[in-house]
Amino acid sequence: MSAGVPRKAAERAADLRAAIDKHNYHYYVEDAPAISDEEYDGLFHELEALERDYPELATQDSPTQRVGAAPAAGFAPVTHRLPMLSLNNAFTTDEAAAFDRRVREILRVDAVDYEVEPKFDGLAVSLTYERGAFTFGATRGDGFTGENVTANLRTIRAIPLKLPADGTLPSLLEIRGEVLMNKRDFERLNAAQAAKGERLFVNPRNAAAGGLRQLDPKMTAARGLTFVAYGVGQVDWGSRGRPPATQAAVMDFLAELRLPVARERAVVRGLDGVLAYYRGIGEKRDGLAYQIDGVVYKVNDLAQQERLGFVSRAPRFAVAHKFPAEEMPTEVLAVEVQVGRTGAITPVARLKPVFVGGVTVTNATLHNEDEVRRKDVRVGDTVIVRRAGDVIPEVVRVVVEKRPKGAREFSLPRKCPECGSAIVRLPDEAIARCTGGLVCPAQVKQALLHFASRRAMDIEGMGDKLVDQLVEGKVVRTAADLYKLGVAGLAELERMAEKSAANVVAAIDKSRRTTLARFIYALGIRHVGETTAKDLARHFGGLDALLDADEAALLDVHDVGPVLAQSIRQFFGEPHNREIIAQLRAAGVQWPEGAPQRAATGKLHGLTFVLTGTLPTLSREDAKELIESHGGKVAGSVSKKTNYLVAGDDPGSKLERAGELGVPVLDEQQLKATINRRRGG
Repeated sequence: MSAGVPRKAAERAADLRAAIDKHNYHYYVEDAPAISDEEYDGLFHELEALERDYPELATQDSPTQRVGAAPAAGFAPVTHRLPMLSLNNAFTTDEAAAFDRRVREILRVDAVDYEVEPKFDGLAVSLTYERGAFTFGATRGDGFTGENVTANLRTIRAIPLKLPADGTLPSLLEIRGEVLMNKRDFERLNAAQAAKGERLFVNPRNAAAGGLRQLDPKMTAARGLTFVAYGVGQVDWGSRGRPPATQAAVMDFLAELRLPVARERAVVRGLDGVLAYYRGIGEKRDGLAYQIDGVVYKVNDLAQQERLGFVSRAPRFAVAHKFPAEEMPTEVLAVEVQVGRTGAITPVARLKPVFVGGVTVTNATLHNEDEVRRKDVRVGDTVIVRRAGDVIPEVVRVVVEKRPKGAREFSLPRKCPECGSAIVRLPDEAIARCTGGLVCPAQVKQALLHFASRRAMDIEGMGDKLVDQLVEGKVVRTAADLYKLGVAGLAELERMAEKSAANVVAAIDKSRRTTLARFIYALGIRHVGETTAKDLARHFGGLDALLDADEAALLDVHDVGPVLAQSIRQFFGEPHNREIIAQLRAAGVQWPEGAPQRAATGKLHGLTFVLTGTLPTLSREDAKELIESHGGKVAGSVSKKTNYLVAGDDPGSKLERAGELGVPVLDEQQLKATINRRRGG
């Protein structure tokens, strides 16, 4: 955690990054979204806000620093000539007005002409034509690298394989648009799926995305996909001479080439114009042949677009104004809870089936206990359900006037329905969680991956695919079961040759000899990161003392507050967790016992260091371990709370920041001398 960043903010940002990355994978790679667009946008906006408040949290791997997800493994990666960036969203009239105001302020004009068109709910692609012939096609991917799906795109009849040759074609023309499925074709596809007893597709967007990304082009051809163009990428206008001056002219040009474009496109003036168009398309929405989820506004003048430019992940000259989610009434038949991969307990309403947003809905998320209370959802209630392309919709509100006598209030269960462990809710958290992190079937994959991770037990080769096979085959139910694995059994698993199995078993055996800090971290206790695990190990010296510590004793540990102390106590207070810990110790997992350091009196106690550059003999991890072993803290960025900057070769901006704040700078030799000097004192 960076100096100056509250622990709660840093941990929330980490949780958000993990959640967004997971949902990017579900949505873009697996074509199986697990949450609604609105829930995803909420997570994204919350992370953006945290990174604005605490710039140190804006890491290079943050989802806010990129557009979407990585290409699928089955297709060759393609680097786009010009990035295919996504659009920022506006969800309200006020947000649309703010977009218009920003555009006018930058351009210093009183009103702007906008090219407007429906926002298609499909998969973004680029088509490259060379001298009029379709030669190459790719998905958007993460905006910079997509997937080569040329063979599949050639099967879509709406895409011309050769453009009309009239002597004025650009020598190179990259067309951008959406592959989608018309509602009629979607209904026909799902009817065929039902007749074969196969799973139904959630919506046309996912059916189209899955169809385009079939490895066999014949499968794509059978899906009945279509295409609509919305603009151009790189173009060599060549003999055509002067390029179009407006977005509308670009669209007219594409229409002249017999490329499918939105018939509903228009040019309007100012905010009043875009809002009138938005309302008009909203009224026609149900009658359109394809699904749309909003309207796109683009500054019409291309020279003005050039002046407006881009922000990190989106153009300033365009915005997607989203429609409100569709809503329908239905009845709550029951309220149950689901257990997530991190132990989160989510109340879910079981509903009388209702057709909303294009599919039949039987479940709706209630998010958490507070939301159930705030909305006062009871079994037997009539509720309004909202859906906008998501898998699990949400309950918007209760129709109280229709509440029947005897409607039952929700009560959060005390025991986890998956493992029987206690369900608890920490004081500062909205979400209740199962405390059986080491035994809960719902959490086992996440628990195993964390347990085996490099900074925990460091079991090389224990990745997602292997863990999936071990858990789904019921070979492994808890972390203790890993130490029962043999080469012969592992070698029988898919994609596991005998040599690979032997390497994994050797890595498991090696992990039996670890450190107490690594073992504590590997347990996956809520809010216990590497630094806290080290603090606990130093303070108590051995695991038994930690297991027996009450909350008062835990509060004596450096940087452990009431919420963290309660979390640790609840974890070790769960008998199931203690049983797995006993099994791990019986399996030979061990570490050197140390002398307790009840008072944090390390030689560098109370000092905060920041590392930068390359040190002569110490790696970054070695230097961090050296400092922490003597009671010091290592932060990620320089602030007023930094006591020393330890700098090596190529120190970068941290050295400049230290100079601005007057933070003393040490080299490696001076760091060691400081430790020796304080040892002597």
